[in-house]
Amino acid sequence: MSPDGSPRRRVDSRVDAHRGDDRLHSERPTERLATVPNRRERQAAQRARAQRAKRRRRILALVVVVLLAGIAGGGYVLYQSFFGVPDFEGDGTGSVVVQVADGDTTSAIGSELAERGVVADPRAFTRAAADSDRIRSVQPGFYQLRSHMSGDAAVTLLLTPQARVGQLEIRGGLQLDDTRSPDGTVNDGVLTQISKATCLTVDGTQRCTSAEDLRTAMATTDPAELGVPEWALEGVAKADPKRRLEGLLVPGRYDLDPGKPAVEVLRGLLATSASRLQASGLVSGARQIGSSPYQVLIISSLVEKESITKDMPKIARVIYNRLGIGQRLELDSMVNYPLDLQAIRTNAADRDKPGPYNSYTTAGLPPTPIAAPGRDAIAAALKPEPGNWFFFVRCEKDGTSCFAKTLQEHQANVSAAVRNGAF
Repeated sequence: MSPDGSPRRRVDSRVDAHRGDDRLHSERPTERLATVPNRRERQAAQRARAQRAKRRRRILALVVVVLLAGIAGGGYVLYQSFFGVPDFEGDGTGSVVVQVADGDTTSAIGSELAERGVVADPRAFTRAAADSDRIRSVQPGFYQLRSHMSGDAAVTLLLTPQARVGQLEIRGGLQLDDTRSPDGTVNDGVLTQISKATCLTVDGTQRCTSAEDLRTAMATTDPAELGVPEWALEGVAKADPKRRLEGLLVPGRYDLDPGKPAVEVLRGLLATSASRLQASGLVSGARQIGSSPYQVLIISSLVEKESITKDMPKIARVIYNRLGIGQRLELDSMVNYPLDLQAIRTNAADRDKPGPYNSYTTAGLPPTPIAAPGRDAIAAALKPEPGNWFFFVRCEKDGTSCFAKTLQEHQANVSAAVRNGAF
């Protein structure tokens, strides 16, 4: 009962306690939800922070590239570097020699240029080349370009004649050393022509491998290391070191890398020449006629120096006929060879000088070829025209020779040659 006599209401403490718990669970948790993020919100916040950091890193990288490009002078086009084909700006600097090989496509050329640092990316070159039909006219060989060129600039320079370097053409009858004519004119020999082909102009200064450097490389380097064919090694070993490559660089066009040292220049030329000599049938043909390839090469050089093309098979026959009976060859070209003299005739004083090349005092072949023999001269030495001639003389102004079997016939031909003004 209550103090006022009314019935006392019974209070269930468990209910009150439960209600208290209800208040605890309905009010305080609501306050925590408003201030503490759940797991999903925490993950979203982390992703946002990561994205902001990534953007900052990209901006920093972009700034670094800009600074490096400015410092190096390479000049990437920024939007292309990041969003397109990398390309350098401008005409480039310095000098880079690149090779276009036989059969190279535009893509292959672009890859070579990119590898050598000429363009930033092969596509920069091929894209620029697509606008020029002339790109298909680029010939195999060596070209002097620059470092860090735009694709457009590389295409433009590659198509200009002055970009082609390292071109060499050896004519039949040339010897290694320079020669002088009777009037004093100096004619470039093979070594001088090679030297000129190695010239490059860099920053206004011309640089060449000198003829003397080439001669030293020839004389001091082991012939086998230089690439002298095996069939010529024995003959070359007996030759004067400064003349040991005579006749082994046959006529024709060559492409040489002008940036290489003298030994490598000679090695490259000998490799090409050896291939041409093999293709001429020299080696196989010499064995068929019972001779050595080096002997045939020597005879070919004599034929080249003594005759015009149409007379070569007959000149070769005269040489073989004289060798067959041990008769001296009496060729003026042999006498003039060690004198570095380019002349049709000789004088008495020179014919009296002893030496292995004096065909008036010494029988047999000279120790080396005396010039670069061409394919026609080699063919004539391998297959001379049948006949029993022992004499010939240049009897016409165009170089045509008259042939004789006897000395008396020969003397008559000589008189005719003088009347014709042939010499």
